[in-house]
Amino acid sequence: MAGDKDTLLAMGFDSARVEWALKATGNRGLQPAMDHILENESKSVPSVESTSESSAPAPSGDMDIDEDAEDVEALRSLGGVAANEVEAKSIKCSECGKIFKNTALANFHAEKSGHDQFEESTEEVKPLTEEEKKERLAELRAKMAEKRSRKAVEEAAEHKANELLRRKAGKDLHKVKEELQAKEAIKEAQQKKRDKIEEAKARAAVKAQIEADKKARAEKSAREKALREGRPIEDAGASTLPSAAAGSGPSTSGVAGKDFKDTRLQIRMSTGGQPYTISLPSDTPLSAVAEFLASQTLTVSVDVVTFAQHFPRKTFSQSDFTKSLRELGLTPSAVLIATP
Repeated sequence: MAGDKDTLLAMGFDSARVEWALKATGNRGLQPAMDHILENESKSVPSVESTSESSAPAPSGDMDIDEDAEDVEALRSLGGVAANEVEAKSIKCSECGKIFKNTALANFHAEKSGHDQFEESTEEVKPLTEEEKKERLAELRAKMAEKRSRKAVEEAAEHKANELLRRKAGKDLHKVKEELQAKEAIKEAQQKKRDKIEEAKARAAVKAQIEADKKARAEKSAREKALREGRPIEDAGASTLPSAAAGSGPSTSGVAGKDFKDTRLQIRMSTGGQPYTISLPSDTPLSAVAEFLASQTLTVSVDVVTFAQHFPRKTFSQSDFTKSLRELGLTPSAVLIATP
């Protein structure tokens, strides 16, 4: 692998031995390749060295060091080869001063450090000693351990963040459930309020019907008794007819109004708001009207509410609640102002 090769080259191992180690270990990783290099350090590289030897030109017996020097000097005089190109043995980083054996190591250093200024150098990169190799190996293992530790810390932080997100989602879900429960409680309370109003209406209607039935039975009993005793049958409002006849026309009309069986009432609140309308038997007591109003508003108390009439101006107190609508002169219709 390219990454393992670059790392081994950066540690100072020979390129041919690195290639041999990677091929021999089947590119299984950095550690097997490094172990192979250290174990076979005293052995020659079988394939890479033979290839390099075969590709190199065969040495001539007639050529010696002096002839090489003369050829180099001739090339220099002709301007074909510069002195630094002939003598360069390494590549040096101009920014940090490190020297590298080949271009691959220099490129690896440039990628890691971001340095981009390099020059050829006559300094020779010395092979690593056993102590230096052990130090490099220990350094590499320490870096790998640090990397694993850093990765573990990052994974722990990521797990913690995920756990916080999960808990927040759980809290949000719990909040939604609480809001739904609150809405259900409000709906249930409103339904109970409506049921209570309907129950109060029904109770007021039943009570009014009971009063009307009692009155009807009393009138029937009085008529039957008068028939048995041979007395003339008198209507409920007969006693008031003579005095009404002596009065004027409008007065007669007012008295005659007391004979209506039903009374229609419009009840307005002194605090404002929508008026309430109800029709009740004329013999219904005023307390039934108070109970009806209490069932409609739920803010009116039967024990403290009072009624008033503007035309003619009159106020009905708690002592009038036992009297019927007919007795209070509210038939056949009236407008009452309720004060809670």
